[in-house]
Amino acid sequence: MNHTPALQNTIRKYQALLATIDDWFNRCKTLSGNRIHCVAGCSACCRGLFDITLLDAFLLQTGFSQLPENRRQAIRLKAEGRLRQLRTEWPDLHHPFLLNHLPDELWTEMPEDDETPCPLLDERGVCLIYDYRPMICRTHGLPNIDSSGESFSDLCCTLNFPNDDPLLAEELRWPFRRAFEQELVLFEEFTRQLLGASVREADTFIPLALLIDFSALSANPPSNRFP
Repeated sequence: MNHTPALQNTIRKYQALLATIDDWFNRCKTLSGNRIHCVAGCSACCRGLFDITLLDAFLLQTGFSQLPENRRQAIRLKAEGRLRQLRTEWPDLHHPFLLNHLPDELWTEMPEDDETPCPLLDERGVCLIYDYRPMICRTHGLPNIDSSGESFSDLCCTLNFPNDDPLLAEELRWPFRRAFEQELVLFEEFTRQLLGASVREADTFIPLALLIDFSALSANPPSNRFP
């Protein structure tokens, strides 16, 4: 993968932003006590397909590359199986496996009954690249309500707040708008360094992210696949 000093610096800034989201989640757990069920090994939310950005995909691959080779091979086989499955519906889904050229309704509203585990879970349901997991994995499970009251997501894991309405829990609120604005700035910075031009949207699925050749993408960016 392309690891220029400028790109490495952008990745470090993004990891620092993700760390603030982890701090928010941990603070919520401290303040909410046993109303939040999320613990290591609970992977109820880590099922099916959901989209992540190309920046998250790059970070995810950084963690993936640090796994033992035999583990990487087993995970890659699962990812390739997912790709074959998706190509039965989307025959033109080719490298770099971006989704933005498809109609939004095809990939932003995936079936809720898909119980296929994330390929990056181990046999105990523990994430193998936890420190490199995408932003959505860090914000999922609790509603994303901005400090101002603006809602970015009303979703909450059914195991959390079983007897209360989490949307009324003031302790869960956080400056999400500012964080998402920072994410967009870093994403445009990242794509400019990787592709030679800033891009506002470039999304893929976690299994497909494992199959992206970032070196090839940097050398020959498919401009027709970016909005």
